[in-house]
Amino acid sequence: MNDGMVELVGRRPVTFGRRKVTPRACVADSKRHLRAFLREVLEDLGFVTSECASADELQAVLATELPDLILLGVAADGIEPGRFLEILVREAFAGKVLAVGARESIIVRAVRQVGEEYGLAMLPPLTTPFAAETLRDRVAMLLPEEPAPSPAVHVGEALHAGWLELWYQPKIDARTLIRSGAEALVRMRHPTWGVVPPAYFIPEPHDPHFRDLSEFVIDRAMQDWHYLLEQQSPVELSINLPSSYLKEPRAVRDLCRRVPTHPAFGLTVEIDSEEAIRDLDLLTEVAREIGLHNIGLSIDNLGANWPSLMELDRIPFVKLKADRQFVAGSGNDRLKRTVCRHIVELAQGYGARSVAQGVESRADLVAANELGFDLVQGFLFGKPMPLKKFARSALTKTVME
Repeated sequence: MNDGMVELVGRRPVTFGRRKVTPRACVADSKRHLRAFLREVLEDLGFVTSECASADELQAVLATELPDLILLGVAADGIEPGRFLEILVREAFAGKVLAVGARESIIVRAVRQVGEEYGLAMLPPLTTPFAAETLRDRVAMLLPEEPAPSPAVHVGEALHAGWLELWYQPKIDARTLIRSGAEALVRMRHPTWGVVPPAYFIPEPHDPHFRDLSEFVIDRAMQDWHYLLEQQSPVELSINLPSSYLKEPRAVRDLCRRVPTHPAFGLTVEIDSEEAIRDLDLLTEVAREIGLHNIGLSIDNLGANWPSLMELDRIPFVKLKADRQFVAGSGNDRLKRTVCRHIVELAQGYGARSVAQGVESRADLVAANELGFDLVQGFLFGKPMPLKKFARSALTKTVME
C-alpha cells in the first residue's frame, strides 16, 4: 500500500472546503449491522448517508456521492482498512476520515497514523462503545450552521421538484407496548437546507396547492404501505388531510379508488379538531362512504374544545387523539390530566379508540396508562423517521426490546 500511496500524495487536488449545507457521509465497514447502526446515528445528526462493504464499493461511492466524511470501520485483521486508505489517497479524497474501532486497538492508532502520513484529514478515532454526543463532537465542523429557509419554501416548487417525502412515527399499544400502526408526516428534503420541517412549507388552507399536497400524501402513503407489506407485515397508517379536501365528492371517490384491495389494509385520516368540529355533518357523510373501504376518520389535536363533542348521538370518528400539549406532563398537572380523562371517557362512550400523542417521558406513559388511553405516540417511542429506517425499526416486536 505504501509504495502506491507515495506517488499519489503529491498530485492531490484540493477539492474539499466547498462545505455543503447538508453534509454527506459514507460508512465503510464489512459488517452490515454496524453500517446500519452508524448510518442511523449520522442521519439523526443531519447527514445524508451511504454505505459500502468493500474497498471496490468505496471507489464507486467516491465517484458518485462526493461524501464529506468517511467513517472507516477498523477490522481486527487490518487488511481492509489498508485498502480503504489506499483508495482514499488514489482518489484524492479531501474530506474527513474517522476511524471507528475497539478501545486500545493498535490497528485503530495505526490507521490514523498512516492516514495522516499520506495527507488524509484524519479525525481523532471513535472508539467503541461510544455515545451519540461523542460522535457529534468528532464531526461538529461538518454540521450545518445555516438556518432553515426564510422566507418559507413554496410547496408548489417542492412538489414539482420532488423534494417531499413521508416520514413515519410509530403508534404504540398503551398496554402491550407493541407497535400498532404509524402516522405519516410530510417532510421536505431540500437540496440546500436539507430536511425542512412542515412549518416552512405547509400552505394556508386557501392556497391552490393544498389539494396537490393532499394528493401527494395519499399517493405516497399507498406506495409506502405496499413497501412496508413487502418488508415485514401490514402496517395501519394514518395520514393528515384538511376537511376542505374532503368537501369535494370527487376527492373522496378518488381516495377510495386509490386504496389497496388487500384484506389487511387499514387507513386512518386525521382531521384537525377545529375543522372536524366545524364540519361534523360533512364528515359524517364522508365517514359512511370511506368506511366501506377500510378507511376511518380520526379527530386530531383534541384539547380544551372536547365539550363540543358532548351530547351528540354519534360521531364519525374511530379515534380521538389528545393534543400533545395536554399529554406531555399530564402526570403532574391536574388541568392537563382532567382534559385527557374527559377525552378518554368521550372515546369510550362513542366506541372509539383514544390516542395520546406527545408522550415524551416514562411519567407521561404511566399517566396515559392510568387514564386509560388505548394508543400512545411520542418521542419516548421514536421520532418521525424516513420510510426505510421505519421499516427496519418496525422489525422489533416491542419498543422495550
